[in-house]
Amino acid sequence: MPLTLEQYATWLDSRGLPWPASPTVEPAKAKPHLKELPGVKAVLWNIYGTLIAIPFGELLFEHPQQIVMDVALDKTIDEFKMWGSMSRKPGQPSEYMRHLYAQELLLQKASTGGERFPEVLAERIWEALIKKLFAKEYSFDAAFYGSINEYSKKVAYFFHASLQGTGPEPDAATAIHLTSDLGKVQGLLGDAQCFTMVQVQRVLKRQDANLNIDTLLPQSLRFLSCDVKARKPSETLFRRALTALSAKGIRPEEALHVGSRIGRDIVPAKKLGMRTALYTGDRAALEAAPEQLKDPATRPDVMLTELGQINEVLV
Repeated sequence: MPLTLEQYATWLDSRGLPWPASPTVEPAKAKPHLKELPGVKAVLWNIYGTLIAIPFGELLFEHPQQIVMDVALDKTIDEFKMWGSMSRKPGQPSEYMRHLYAQELLLQKASTGGERFPEVLAERIWEALIKKLFAKEYSFDAAFYGSINEYSKKVAYFFHASLQGTGPEPDAATAIHLTSDLGKVQGLLGDAQCFTMVQVQRVLKRQDANLNIDTLLPQSLRFLSCDVKARKPSETLFRRALTALSAKGIRPEEALHVGSRIGRDIVPAKKLGMRTALYTGDRAALEAAPEQLKDPATRPDVMLTELGQINEVLV
């Protein structure tokens, strides 16, 4: 039976492969703005830059440093034995794959489906590239990896794990437990890929090995851009979350969204009536201009310099 994505990630761990280090989280210079927010029944967390620490504060498809991009591509080519089915053009394997990858990424970005802020799906990029390799007799072990769609997800996970190291934001697991202890329901609302939940589970377990993600962050309250096909600040993504909360009897003003970016997290949440908390504990992810913090249309209800401060605003 083919490995699940989680099982595949665990199998990779057993091989002792080198990976990029988890980023060192540096907080922004900011003072907390804390006040009680009565009536909040649900907390929806942003993912990258709020619960998961990652270089640049967000998941990248292309790294700004070409050498890092080439190393990730070379590792992927070697791991999945792609070179034998690639056109033997002059230059390094990564150089040719970088060209193919960039082309496919542009094609995926152009497939908007009418959405103003469409999400690019990492596995679709790799599935398209793998299908090109089939023309030169490429093959993979379906009994181990699964169907081409399942295989593409594993390739995408490997590539992105090679491109950017991940780790937990300070006190992320503690904040989730504190919120649960206060009787609030919790979920996720953020940009994500097919492998994001694997990353969430793995990084949070570094802080708490016994954390049960399916209980604390149930699947019914995970609103991910890869599922909705729309990324922040798309109202499509936020409205999907509010519709699900409404079915549980929770109104927009009874939901708190915790994020790191004014434009992509706070503004769309406020526009639809949600309460908002800006997390400033990771300078790499923080996007907040002084004028935005003063403007009532963009100013968050509270500002957390540490995730553990969540229990000071929930009542």
